[in-house]
Amino acid sequence: MIGYVTLGTNDLPRAGAFYDALLADLGAKRLWDYAGGIGWGTSPEQPSLALMKPFDGNAATIGNGVMVGLVVKTPAQVDQLYAKAIALGAKDEGAAGPRGKGFYAGYFRDPDGNKLCFYCAG
Repeated sequence: MIGYVTLGTNDLPRAGAFYDALLADLGAKRLWDYAGGIGWGTSPEQPSLALMKPFDGNAATIGNGVMVGLVVKTPAQVDQLYAKAIALGAKDEGAAGPRGKGFYAGYFRDPDGNKLCFYCAG
């Protein structure tokens, strides 16, 4: 049902470099790129993640309570991608680890302050 999620940025080149490096491990690549935004995904038929400068010209701000969950296959992959996000300049919002029965996740904020997590379930 979800086609894409868009996050705001005030520094598209910096954000682009962060997500190019981080999402490559998931097989994602840039599906589109233009002056105001970049979109990553594994194919045009699958959900994607986009970063854009706000259309209204105002500064991008983070949404309190808004989070993007990126599903992966194993806890080891959560660990690896969470650590990579931190190494790329993300801020910790909850280290990778179990979160209740059958749910494993690592939470972080990207360089613009957007909250994301890598997780696996089951």
